[in-house]
Amino acid sequence: MIDLPVAAPPAPPLSRFERLRAHLDSFFVDHGIFRQVYRNRHRVSNVLWRSAQPSPSHLRREKALGTRTIVNLRGRRDTCGSYILERRACEELGLALVDFPIRSRSALDRSTLHAAADMFERIEYPALIHCKSGADRAGLMATLYLFVAEGVPLPEAMKTQLSIRYGHVKSAKTGVIDHFFERFLSETGGALAEFYPWVDSRYDPVALTAEHRSGLLANFLVNKVLRRE
Repeated sequence: MIDLPVAAPPAPPLSRFERLRAHLDSFFVDHGIFRQVYRNRHRVSNVLWRSAQPSPSHLRREKALGTRTIVNLRGRRDTCGSYILERRACEELGLALVDFPIRSRSALDRSTLHAAADMFERIEYPALIHCKSGADRAGLMATLYLFVAEGVPLPEAMKTQLSIRYGHVKSAKTGVIDHFFERFLSETGGALAEFYPWVDSRYDPVALTAEHRSGLLANFLVNKVLRRE
């Protein structure tokens, strides 16, 4: 069991050297150099956006646009330059930062699925959800948000949010996200009222992950070329 969402702890002060080191780590080790060219930011609804890992300059832009909450789907990572800078920037800008770690290559636990619904109700909007690349975990949560929080039919939410347009590759291991939603649709009528009863009574995340089949070429692309988490 995990208790989510979790507000990020106060950010410690950074010396000039620590800030420089964090920027270098974010830029080169965490592949932030590519996010300076393309951030993969897209609207999910009138009050929610999705993107790749934001830099401090991106967060300043979010503040200017009226964003109130940043949801970090990568989780707390105290040695990662991107997270160090994100915590510091959110605190300086007055943005709420919520650490909500999820995975993209295995099905989510029941507790995490329930915590997601709770988070959607509790955070302040407008909000931005992000993972590393804005492709898989951001797509999962955007789909879940539209279905659970806004009542958008699940097939429509999947079509708009789980797409190659964002870099999501269904034939890779990350396709377990699609498999999860497709299994729910195949075993029920697809109504929102059936979702959490199905999760609690019939959903087996371990079995669902094991039965998902992915392609070698797609996995090579996602893991080695794109270097997704």
